[in-house]
Amino acid sequence: MADAKKNWFARAWGAICRYFRELRSELKKVVWPTPQQVLKNTLIVLACVLVVGVFIWLFDFVARIGIDALINAFK
Repeated sequence: MADAKKNWFARAWGAICRYFRELRSELKKVVWPTPQQVLKNTLIVLACVLVVGVFIWLFDFVARIGIDALINAFK
């Protein structure tokens, strides 16, 4: 009975070690961005968020005016 548990723990430990070994090997293949690329991509994301926010604000503004006009028309 003790051998079965030992084998289970040994197999589990081996699997964990293999996972981290493979993880390390895969992380060596990653091409990390330069600080300039990170800054450029961050600015692009911020600009896109700003543009989408303005479009949502404009749509909300126009919709509010339209709904107010409809409500006032039927009063």
